[in-house]
Amino acid sequence: MDLIKGNLYNGFRLEEEKKLDDINSLARTFYHEKSGARLLYLQNDDDNKVFSITFRTPPEDSTGVAHIIEHSVLCGSRKFPLKEPFVELIKGSLNTYLNAMTFPDKTMYPVASRNAKDFRNLMDVYMDAVFYPNIYKTPETLMQEGWHYELEDKDGEVTYKGVVYNEMKGVFSSPDAILEKKNFESLFPDTAYGVESGGDPEFIPELTQEKFIDFHKKYYHPSNGYIFLYGDMDILDNLKFIDEAYLQNFEKIQINSEIAMQSAFPQRVEKTFEYSIAPSETTEDKTFISRNFVLGKATNSEISLAFQVLEYLLLETPAAPLRNALIEAGLGKDVVGNFVKSILQPTFGIVVTGTNEQEKEKFIKVVDDELKRLVTEGIDKKLIEACINIFEFTLREANYGSRPKGLVYNIKCMDSWLYDASPFLLLGYKQDLEKIKSALKTNYFEQMIEKYLMNNTHQSVVVLKPKPGLSEEKDEEVRKQLAAYKASLSAEEIDKLVEQTLRLKELQQAPDSPEALATIPLLTLQDIEKKAEKLVLIEKEELGVPILLHPLQTNGIAYVNMYFDTRRVPQECLPYVYFLAEVLAKISTEKYDYTELSNEIDSNTGGIVFDVAVYTEDANDSKYVPKFLVKGKSLVEKLPQLVNLIEQIIAHSRFENDKRMKELIQEIKSNWDMNLFRRGQQLATNRVLSYFSPIAKYNEVGMLTFYEFMASLEKEFTDRSEEIYGNLMKVANLIFNKESLLVSVTVEEENYPNFQDAFKSFYSCLPSTTEKPVQYSFETKQQNEGLMTSGKVQYVVKGANFRKLGYSYHGSLKVLETILRYDYLWTRVRVQGGAYGGFARFERNGNMVLGSYRDPNLKETLAVYNETATYLKSFSADQREMTKYVIGTMSQLDTPLTSSQRGERATNHYIRKISQDMIQKERDEILSTKQEDICKLAALMDDAMKENHLCVLGNEQKIKENSNTFQHITNILK
Repeated sequence: MDLIKGNLYNGFRLEEEKKLDDINSLARTFYHEKSGARLLYLQNDDDNKVFSITFRTPPEDSTGVAHIIEHSVLCGSRKFPLKEPFVELIKGSLNTYLNAMTFPDKTMYPVASRNAKDFRNLMDVYMDAVFYPNIYKTPETLMQEGWHYELEDKDGEVTYKGVVYNEMKGVFSSPDAILEKKNFESLFPDTAYGVESGGDPEFIPELTQEKFIDFHKKYYHPSNGYIFLYGDMDILDNLKFIDEAYLQNFEKIQINSEIAMQSAFPQRVEKTFEYSIAPSETTEDKTFISRNFVLGKATNSEISLAFQVLEYLLLETPAAPLRNALIEAGLGKDVVGNFVKSILQPTFGIVVTGTNEQEKEKFIKVVDDELKRLVTEGIDKKLIEACINIFEFTLREANYGSRPKGLVYNIKCMDSWLYDASPFLLLGYKQDLEKIKSALKTNYFEQMIEKYLMNNTHQSVVVLKPKPGLSEEKDEEVRKQLAAYKASLSAEEIDKLVEQTLRLKELQQAPDSPEALATIPLLTLQDIEKKAEKLVLIEKEELGVPILLHPLQTNGIAYVNMYFDTRRVPQECLPYVYFLAEVLAKISTEKYDYTELSNEIDSNTGGIVFDVAVYTEDANDSKYVPKFLVKGKSLVEKLPQLVNLIEQIIAHSRFENDKRMKELIQEIKSNWDMNLFRRGQQLATNRVLSYFSPIAKYNEVGMLTFYEFMASLEKEFTDRSEEIYGNLMKVANLIFNKESLLVSVTVEEENYPNFQDAFKSFYSCLPSTTEKPVQYSFETKQQNEGLMTSGKVQYVVKGANFRKLGYSYHGSLKVLETILRYDYLWTRVRVQGGAYGGFARFERNGNMVLGSYRDPNLKETLAVYNETATYLKSFSADQREMTKYVIGTMSQLDTPLTSSQRGERATNHYIRKISQDMIQKERDEILSTKQEDICKLAALMDDAMKENHLCVLGNEQKIKENSNTFQHITNILK
């Protein structure tokens, strides 16, 4: 459709039109004359349409007002006067993405859908939410989503409750999150980036209703708005809707939302902070030291892309010189880089983990010396070429997994548009990439290091050191403050606080009226495709090896996944299977040392990764197939190099290197230490399932058991090095052989012969084996553990296997997942309990869990799980509500997949022996689920909860207070 620059279209003046070849889109920018809103439309043939509206929201303090507003505007609005329109949308929409996000300087409200009717509905609800929220007439919204004083009994203790309050307590239970916050504080003491937009739990209770409302009044106006549309759509019809339904009701105004620039420092600043570890933990090797630099402005697209490459080059790849210099100096157990580009003044960071405070000066010196050496001697051109290649491959592939492509482009355009530059600036890459490629012949990167790092005084060094019991000290301080607050209240004020608490709970428990529910636009079951999509899979054989071909459009990229059966590995060696996946491609081989190998991988492929997966073969969780995955991708013409590199890694790796192996063990252990609490949901879920499920018991070998295994290897490396090398070699020989192999190839059909040719040489290098698979015998027994950390919130999980209780799998269980997650658990665990969220999961093999995350409670949440059957017995939903639940379930089932994901899912079904008939049967059962089908599941839930398998990972003090809940209590940090 041709539009003319300067013309007015439904209130929007077309300001600019530009073809963006790098992302195959035609971009148009519009300006809404009456309201002052800006709009960008990326036109292309993608049917996964994206809409978002973004506001520039720089905070002035750390009360989390921007974050709490983000939650709160989605709690009812003018046209949709429900308590949770956001949740009702999730229940009953075919959305492919639905969320809201708070950044340090902006708040985004993106949605996506492939269905045009659904897309319009989502736009309508979101625009009404941001412009006409009910927060002005419901002070309870701030109390629920932000914070409030809670007192249920006048003789009880006053506590803080609130969803964001507990969410951020969970966030700041991880030291890496604390470090990131302190890094920003150190670099930007005078601007919005120096405070916490998400909210610091120490300051969230300072947010008043008045400041809360004022923030919305100031920033949530079209004149401060950035509207984004993407995909195949009728743009004029959408502009007409946006104008008539919303923007024409506003007059353009001046809004001061400008983000201030932090003045450069005359010299580096140095700061020291503390984070909490458990009282019983040692402080040795648990300090983090970071060095951070401010790099110009985000609107320099060349520097933005160049520093992404440079950060990878210096700190991420196994060949990274700065990383290796720091490890070589014995400064810590791991080194990570961090380039933050989605702020006005981007930052570059170097972090050493697993170190000690006294290493600060040495850390500074090693960084200075290595940067100076790189500038003086020059960076290895092969390393530069490899790093540029891997970035170019990623940019050309444009594979963003489950995130809609349009959402990624939306975030990219905001990285310039928000700062009054062209929204097109960062959407292309080829022009900047060509400039960066000059580094292959010039000292391009050396000059960048000299200018932006060596000669840059706007930098900081931050030390984050552990303090045993700090969390308990702060909790006690909060208790005293709250006790003092209560003591300051009169008897009447205490009664009023109790009344307020009970009033809030009543409002939270009260159902929305049928009239309010009816305002949410809803699709019909006729809008849903009845027939399940058939994933393409052609069974072939090459040299006796089964090959699964997925002939799909991949833009000249070949995705090769090798699945090696691991059932020949003895049970006592299983931790080494997971360890092998961690070290391959990071150690030297017969042909390359590990730095050269890294360069070869990056130069010739899109990456090679290793993983372990266990697949239930059918409905029996005792019948499973464990696989070692080798996943590689490359351009079709580079398939020979890809398979040659895989062969070099799996057949010719050299494990016997004390120095390198010790480095890797420390790195793996340090990574687990850093991310243990972030993995809380996954760890607790796997742990509880392992009490009764053999497949989960195998999976658990790669979870908390693996962490304990790595901790023991680190501690005992000197005495056990020969054992480690022997076991790694033994496991590799038992896995990598002709008899164990299944290959999945996703590529255009005409390019399959390229794979055939490359595979022949690979196959000839694989040995044969006469070893027979072993039978694993896992002891499963109830443990009911309390896994203690220094975290401030809990992950609370209960589970069972419903097949072992006499029940069978049915598609209605998927609908139950939706009902529990977005109705029962949302209301009881999140809204009333103050947790960040709850979830339910039911698998074909019978394994099921109910769980919560970032939860301030423990026994209260377990009680909610135990009452699920009672809820289901009296579950009531009319036809409209049931339709909503079914549609919401289908949206999860029909998430758009990339070609590589389609290939992987088809292979997953093949290994698990899930037929198309089984997939269709599940779909039919979901679509036909009725209220009575959900009520019938009450017996299943009742029996499952009575099994009383539970696991809680969380705060040490909270777990000890509830010690009678557990059979075992363990401090999991080693």
